[in-house]
Amino acid sequence: FRKAVHLNDIHLEKGMHCVDCHFRQDAHGNGVLYNEPRAAIQIGCTDCHGTIRKRATLIPSGFAAGLSVKDDKFGQGVVRNLATIRFRDVDGGRVLLFQTIRSDTKKKDENGNEVALKAGDIIQNSMVVPGRWWRVKQTADTINPNASHPEDYSQKSRYAKTMQTDNATWGEVPVDDKLLAHRDENMTCFACHSSWVTGCFGCHLSMQANRKMPNRHNEGGDTRNYTTYNYQVLRDDVFMLGRDGTVTGNRIAPVRSSSAVLVSSQNQNREWIYSQQQTVSAEGYSGQTFNTHVPHTVRATETKTCTDCHVSKSNDNNAWMAQLLLQGTNFVNFMGRYVYVASGDALEAVVATERTEPQAVLGSTLQKIAYPGNYQEFVKSGRELREAYEHKGNPRALQVQLRGEYAYVAAGEGGLRVYDVAQIDQKGFSERITTAPVSRFGQKFWVRTKYATAVGVPSTLAVDPARWRMTNDGRMVSPDEARRLRPAQLMNEEQPIHPLYAYLYVVDKYEGLIVVNAATLLDGDPLNNYLKRQLDDRKYPDAAFNPDGALTDANNITIAGTNAYITTDRELVVVSIDDPLNPKIMGRVAFRHPRAVAIQFRYGFVVDDEGLKTIDVSPPGQVRYDGIYIPLADGRDVYVARTYAYVAEGKNGIAVVNIIQPNNPCLDQTYNAEGALNDARQVKIAMTNASLFAYVADGRNGLRILQLTSQETMPTYAGFSPRPEPQLIASFKTRGEALAVSKPLDRDRAMDESGNQIAVFGRRGARPFNFDEIQRMLRTGEGNGDYFTVTDEPSNAPRSFAGTSRMNSGVLTGLLLGVLVSVTSYCGARRLGRRKLRRS
Repeated sequence: FRKAVHLNDIHLEKGMHCVDCHFRQDAHGNGVLYNEPRAAIQIGCTDCHGTIRKRATLIPSGFAAGLSVKDDKFGQGVVRNLATIRFRDVDGGRVLLFQTIRSDTKKKDENGNEVALKAGDIIQNSMVVPGRWWRVKQTADTINPNASHPEDYSQKSRYAKTMQTDNATWGEVPVDDKLLAHRDENMTCFACHSSWVTGCFGCHLSMQANRKMPNRHNEGGDTRNYTTYNYQVLRDDVFMLGRDGTVTGNRIAPVRSSSAVLVSSQNQNREWIYSQQQTVSAEGYSGQTFNTHVPHTVRATETKTCTDCHVSKSNDNNAWMAQLLLQGTNFVNFMGRYVYVASGDALEAVVATERTEPQAVLGSTLQKIAYPGNYQEFVKSGRELREAYEHKGNPRALQVQLRGEYAYVAAGEGGLRVYDVAQIDQKGFSERITTAPVSRFGQKFWVRTKYATAVGVPSTLAVDPARWRMTNDGRMVSPDEARRLRPAQLMNEEQPIHPLYAYLYVVDKYEGLIVVNAATLLDGDPLNNYLKRQLDDRKYPDAAFNPDGALTDANNITIAGTNAYITTDRELVVVSIDDPLNPKIMGRVAFRHPRAVAIQFRYGFVVDDEGLKTIDVSPPGQVRYDGIYIPLADGRDVYVARTYAYVAEGKNGIAVVNIIQPNNPCLDQTYNAEGALNDARQVKIAMTNASLFAYVADGRNGLRILQLTSQETMPTYAGFSPRPEPQLIASFKTRGEALAVSKPLDRDRAMDESGNQIAVFGRRGARPFNFDEIQRMLRTGEGNGDYFTVTDEPSNAPRSFAGTSRMNSGVLTGLLLGVLVSVTSYCGARRLGRRKLRRS
């Protein structure tokens, strides 16, 4: 256990067990049926540790505290005082669970060591280990420089807990909680005090028909549809935040990836009728699921710091912030068994992994360990990939993007072409990539343009904004009506899906931007898939957006939130698609033949004739170039994964640029596989199990696969963003020049850069932050003021501390009454003594 868990929860470290926090009601319930376990919890952090204003009351304040059922009716009963709970010791005696120390004293611990205690201290006795006890530290003492236990005081705790919304004032407890930046009503304690969080970025559920196996969940009996659960990416190097569920107060809480499944199914004829397909939730969100949760990794000192949740003064956490806010980092993305390559003359799907789990990339260190025989054969064959399926271009395949069962292709003179690839792994199909899976007369999977150069999708996740929603009164409402309602009025309390996700965005060399409705591809209706231009041709000539020729010679497009970043031969043009059918230009910046752009949180990265250039895209929709760039001789494309930008640099191979500080990038390394990688046109990054890979469209050389990290060969493979050590492990000779590789599936992206949710959350009412909430984390004045930066250490002096008493108000009142009675008694005795003296 000590080897597996690098930081114990502080409660576990102190010797506590589950029952020392979760008492009878939490364990056995209270007769109420809840829709999730956390809703049934009565205990909260402040019940034992108090707040910055008052010490612990030992009265449960959790979601289910006092709730009960009597005569089939809900009721608010009496909340049990934890100070009255007793339990039996080994001798049968009754022991108080909590004790409040009335005067300074010493008490021996379970090892016989004397521990100094002060009046007002709260101790808790272990319900499991006889003689074990611990002092319960009070939050109020951690911010008090004059705390009776000096070791309890922490300047960092005081800094975080008393910081006000102006990002300057700290040290004192303000009269109004609304002045506090991190107030209890808005944040869970463990949002800051969780030292690490697990994340499961992908699980492959593979079902096989006609295979007799015992039922998995111990319900008895057998099944003939056996499903295996194959975990793909388990990591603990990420930290993400969002809004907790309704029943838990919608407070800020840690978020983890969970149930992010891909599914495959093999029929009784051993035919894979679908392979590694993503799911869509009932509300239309992607099935790459996220959840708010309690990590149970609480620490007192190894906590989250200011720069874990706000922009750092040194500007070195741009990638971390993108991860924190669930915007994705392109690091744990899923490529799968097939790599889709646009090779000029054709669309090709190249087999790159083993079929069975673990689906090791061919030529990788994982294949060497899990499939040693296959690995040896692959190496002997020259590391050449052999299996692939293709469809001839119509007439070209210049760029490709896979999403779900469809591959979207920019086909030059052929315009936009959509290919059905649902049967790519189906041996019963002679044509595995098709243009009309049902009938050519039953659908239209193309839109003609003069010369389509690229197609942009708002997300690689399957998101369906056309789903109807159910309200609390049982009505089904259209997406437009649902957007006008508050989430609380909807049955599942989900936020609306932005309508921009209903469209594909095609850029054409001559026509500019063309918007195509693709939502019908997700609605399950095979009769309405007639793709066409959606812009009003009465307002936009030929139903294309190209005001004054601003988008003429467009060559690439990247969508981030409600903005499309389009490169032309002259400049970068930012187009707002907040209203997809009424686009408008937001900004333009001149470059020398820009070819591609990548966006990460507050910054973008543009490749042009001079190299890789950093642009500032905050606030969203605006763009500024300050002359920051890394000179590169032959930059063609750029892909950003956490703190590294990977540039396809033509004859020079792949340039890896360190962008941990986006405004101060540096060239980390250039890799060309000893000259073999010499025509790099595009690069994409994806993770398989614990290793990172680069998939390179290497022009005349075809597809190249590089292994970037390996736990078997790299001591530094772990962590948030390990330095890559590229090795060429596999190649495939394409029909024509390999021009582009499809972007992998986003696995850590729950919302876009504009605060629009795109992935489902597992708790009712839970969600990522919206745009206004993000702004409050970046700007003063409740998100309307200046942008601010933070440091982990205070940069100014604190206000003078006027703390609360060690005793709570009830104890203090009792003490004052006692003093008053004593003084009154003393004065009365003096007067009585004088009378007796005069009489005598």
